[in-house]
Amino acid sequence: MNFDQFHLDPRLKQGINKAGYDVPTPIQQAAIPAALRGRDIIGTAQTGTGKTAAFVLPILNKLLNGQRNTPRALIVTPTRELAEQINDVVKTLSAGTKLKSATIYGGVGANPQIQALRNGAEILVACPGRLLDLIAQGHAKMANIEILVLDEADRMFDMGFLPDVRRIVKAMPAKRQTMLFSATFPPDVELLAQQALTQPQKIAMGIIKPAHTVTHALYPVPPHLKSKLLIELLKRTDTNSVLVFTRTKYRAQKVSQQILRAGFKVTSLHGDRSQGQRQAALKGFKSGHHDIMVATDIAARGLDIETISHVINYDMPDTADAYIHRIGRTGRAQRTGDAFTLVTPEDNDMIRTLERIMGNPIKRETLEGFDYTLPAPPRTDSGGRGRGAPRGDGHRPPKPAPTPKSYGRNRLAPRKK
Repeated sequence: MNFDQFHLDPRLKQGINKAGYDVPTPIQQAAIPAALRGRDIIGTAQTGTGKTAAFVLPILNKLLNGQRNTPRALIVTPTRELAEQINDVVKTLSAGTKLKSATIYGGVGANPQIQALRNGAEILVACPGRLLDLIAQGHAKMANIEILVLDEADRMFDMGFLPDVRRIVKAMPAKRQTMLFSATFPPDVELLAQQALTQPQKIAMGIIKPAHTVTHALYPVPPHLKSKLLIELLKRTDTNSVLVFTRTKYRAQKVSQQILRAGFKVTSLHGDRSQGQRQAALKGFKSGHHDIMVATDIAARGLDIETISHVINYDMPDTADAYIHRIGRTGRAQRTGDAFTLVTPEDNDMIRTLERIMGNPIKRETLEGFDYTLPAPPRTDSGGRGRGAPRGDGHRPPKPAPTPKSYGRNRLAPRKK
């Protein structure tokens, strides 16, 4: 099958070619025809499957006819980064159509967003809080919205946005097309779907499992040696594009500084950085100016950089779903990738959960020549962790951990000179 078989408006062909699309992905094959028919849709698909184009192309196809210079499509998403990435897809696919789009989110000044609305943006890609503010102020008018997309609904639930999303849904015209996409469906998201959609067509692309293009490995390590092991891993890895995940903002900043001192080009992405800093970090990482980015889970969803070769979990995430979305940043677009996770004894329960989902044991690895027996630093005079200090960085004696056994050949590629 190719995109010609969707019988899209010929004016979209330029954008499709610009995006380099040839054969539609399974979610696109299933969702685009239903969306073109005007059906409400509940979509479930793994990250990196081409989901964004599955709703953007039907939106563009509809908006090419009818009223211009007023908001007619609204895409609601949980994070600023994802909003920008969706808008990038909109701009690419709408090349040559003269359709206008705008992003709306907090953390930056509202005036440019208000001006974009005044200039007649037909497609809005918005985060809930700022959108509600602009609706209340009369700048964002929802009366002509024909298509509503709720993207990453479970992530919006995790971040506490569902009450805002319900307020947004109530502000929409009753007669509209609604598409909801979510990787998982906790009860609150299911209730939202029941309230917001009418006789939706359900499209599910299989069980949510890690992408088959990613190879997984666990690196058992005493907590106090995590940073040393991470640096050694990076030294032995082709570090052209490596994404490192930590559990907290504090840890992300600290680890990025440790990597910088080790001589690597590194940046960081977390909630304590300003919007300008976050955009600069993403731009530097995408362009290759920075080989490594250290991030919290704010980057786990929607970060669409096809060339990421390795994801390293400095901290094991709290849920299996978070693990799947983190490692989904690599192995995209038919490429292969590696996911390394530094694990301590407290991670054993999550390891067992992941192995049940995958249906196979995850290989344990050790680094040849790395001294796993180095003692932890002495306890500080304060008698505990400093405020905000993460576990296992020398502020508290870690649980004793056995020296891990060797589980075969280390798969790390030699670092490029």
